[in-house]
Formats: sequence, structure tokens, C-alpha cells
Amino acid sequence: MVRVSRFGELHLPKLVLVHGFLGAKEDWLACMPILSQQFHCICVDLPGHGQSRAQLPTPGLEAAAQAIIATLSSLQCHQFHLVGYSLGGRIALHIAKLFPHKLLSLTLESAHPGLTDDKQRDERLNADKQWAEKLQRLPIAQFLQLWYQQGVFSDLTEDEVAKLIAKRSNNNNQALLNCYLATSLGHQQDCRNVISQLKQPCHIIVGQHDQKFSKLAKQWQTEQPLNVISVEHAGHNIHSLQPQLFSQQLLKLLNK
Repeated sequence: MVRVSRFGELHLPKLVLVHGFLGAKEDWLACMPILSQQFHCICVDLPGHGQSRAQLPTPGLEAAAQAIIATLSSLQCHQFHLVGYSLGGRIALHIAKLFPHKLLSLTLESAHPGLTDDKQRDERLNADKQWAEKLQRLPIAQFLQLWYQQGVFSDLTEDEVAKLIAKRSNNNNQALLNCYLATSLGHQQDCRNVISQLKQPCHIIVGQHDQKFSKLAKQWQTEQPLNVISVEHAGHNIHSLQPQLFSQQLLKLLNK
């Protein structure tokens, strides 16, 4: 079971939102004034994040998906639109794979479909072990300073990085460590084909300045019935830095 926050009238269609690594359910707060007008929004704390302290087995992507579904079932939420950002998007793919009948639509934000061969997975596991050692050894603020130096965050200004570090510094290193290792991209199977197995609409939103994930999304679109939306003047984390733009774009997709 995981912790959640809920916004919007109960009778509205359900919209479940899953944050990324280092995040929390509060990451979606800036989107709620718009989204909660048309949806009953359920924002999830992933295991090891926010108020969710549950441990995951390794590999843990399917276990995380099952924990979310168990929580939603306890809330009598049996069908819903699903949105997942980054790690949350990868877990959303596993929800779609395991529980396709529960989805009304699937929207991914800057999410990886999975690596395509064992060599890539082994390389990723080795890289993630190095990050895990830093997470275990360093104070959280120092770890975050290194984390946000990665190329995928190159669009962030110094001020934006400083605000993210301040926001994320209340995380628990050990709780994050378990989730990080259990949900490594190296443990994820290739989920590209999940899209073709769904009857529901599938979208991926990427930032124009996020070259890595824009390229991944466009390549994925050539193989699967996936609708790609590129947001101008945005990087990896669109909903955080441009919540109004993200929310408006999401409403357009869900109201089609």
C-alpha cells in the first residue's frame, strides 16, 4: 500500500498521477487547480518517497505497480486515467501491462520504455550501483547536487536546481536507496509493446529541450500507436516547471 492525496469531487472521472524518483505526491500540487476541476485526482507517493515507507523487492517495478493498484482498490477506484512521470512513467507501463482493464488512458511524461538487450541492462545496473553508493555515502544535499548535474537536467537554471535541492533534501537516503536499486532501468524489460496491447489512448509528453527523451519518444512512435506531444521551452520535468502548460495539454488529451 502507498500513501495518496486526493483533490476534486468524488463523482468526477478518476485521474491517478505518479511522480518520479526523488519526488512526492506534492509535486502535482501546482497542477491541481486546473486538473481537479474536471477530474478526481489521486496523487501517489511511490515506495521510499514522501509518506510511503514500504520496501520493494528487487526487481521491484511490478511490486510497485501492484502496491498502487492495491491502494486504488481500497479507495474504490477501479478505472482511471493514468499519468506517470519518469520513474513513475515506467511504473505506469507496468500497471498498464498487468492491469490493462483498469485504464481509461495512459499518459507518460519523459518516461523510458526500457532497454532492448542484456548488455545495455548490465551497463545500466553498474551505473546505478555507482549512484547508489553515492546515495548511501553522501549527505542528501550533496547527492542531489551531483544528481542534477546529469545531462537530462541541463535545461535547469542554477536557481531552479537550488530550489529542487532544497525541496528534495527532506528525503530519506535509505528509503530512496531501496527504491532506486529495485526499480533500476537495468531491471526493466522492454515495455515498448505494452502500447500495442492496449485499446485505450496512449500519449507521451516530452520537453523540446530534452533531446534524449524526445528522440526516444519519436523512435517509439514509429513502432507503436503512441501519440507524442512535444512541449516548447520545456525540459525533462514539464509538470514541475510549467504546471499550467502541462495541465492544459493534459486536459486536451483526456477530453478528446
